[in-house]
Amino acid sequence: MKYSRSFLLLMTVLFSLVSVGMFVVPATVAATPVRDDRAKKTVAPDQKQMSAKITVKTKVQQGQKIYLKNQVNSPSPKKTTIAKRQPVAAATKVPPKKKNAAKKVAPRMETVMAAIQDDNEQLSGQISAKSAIIMDADNGHTLFAVSPDAPRQPASTIKILTGLIAIKSLDFNESVAVSHKAAEQPSSKVNLQQQKRYKADDLINAVLLSSANDASVALAEKIAGSEQSFARMMTLRAKFCGAQNTVCKTSNGLTAEGQSSTARDLATIFRHAMQDEEFSQRMKQVQTRTAEGKLLKNHNKALWQIQGAEGGKTGFTNAAGQTYVGKFKRGEREIIVAIMGSHTMWADLKTLVEYGFSQPPSTIARTSELLEKSSIVAAVPGITRQQ
Repeated sequence: MKYSRSFLLLMTVLFSLVSVGMFVVPATVAATPVRDDRAKKTVAPDQKQMSAKITVKTKVQQGQKIYLKNQVNSPSPKKTTIAKRQPVAAATKVPPKKKNAAKKVAPRMETVMAAIQDDNEQLSGQISAKSAIIMDADNGHTLFAVSPDAPRQPASTIKILTGLIAIKSLDFNESVAVSHKAAEQPSSKVNLQQQKRYKADDLINAVLLSSANDASVALAEKIAGSEQSFARMMTLRAKFCGAQNTVCKTSNGLTAEGQSSTARDLATIFRHAMQDEEFSQRMKQVQTRTAEGKLLKNHNKALWQIQGAEGGKTGFTNAAGQTYVGKFKRGEREIIVAIMGSHTMWADLKTLVEYGFSQPPSTIARTSELLEKSSIVAAVPGITRQQ
């Protein structure tokens, strides 16, 4: 192949340039720098982007932490709204009813209690008894009380236990001997003769109606062998009736050391005894005659002086003062009244009986419940008398 001189000259020059490194083939020369530039251009933006992403991610995480912290410390808008509504609802609906109820109940309770205490104070000022109680015979609730649990000598009211035990222990036709001790008892008595025998039926009436001390001892010795043993039976019988503060030392109630009862106990014992048909029938008798024809008169004047009297037992000693316990009935209502340490027993009794029946049944029930719930049954504050 033939080449022109000019072509050969050009090739020579080019070859020289290549050999000395002064000329680079465009494709080769362009490839390397372009790759470096692209690497620089592509790397630099990627680092910035990665840096930016890391920064953004960190800020997002920090923001999430702050956000979560704020969520814990402060309720969400929904919770806040509910929280605001609940107190409003509670304040507008429930508490006002409770407050109103409290306002209505408390004044009523205070008013009723104040009225009860006023009535009790007025009534206590009208009687001379140192201890007294009015008891609902149906349920045993206390309707009025002045020192009802103060221990005192019971005098002949304790004979209700003697008569009740004799009724339950003896055949009424059974004969009873009279010891020297029985015959020598002080009045009141029916003048039993020593070594003579009497029907148990007559002696029981003598005890319950005529309050005979001699008949009481004769019955005690017949039943228990001695008056001392019989007195222990009386104490046990009192506790059986529900009278926990009664201690008997004699069968007739004559003053004895260690012997005592309370107005509440006497009412409790008599309420129990009157549930016995035989006992209650005997207590209603104004008078009766013995098998020998002797007239026995009932000492309980209430039977013919006070309306509704069902039966009762009187008593008196210098140590005890005048004492009484009895049951009264008017219509469907029944009450028990017990009095101890009185100077005007019959006047006191009339006052207490009229007061007991003057109260409406609903008031009586409410009064007794309030007194018991308020722990005022034992004695109304402010009217307990000196013992």
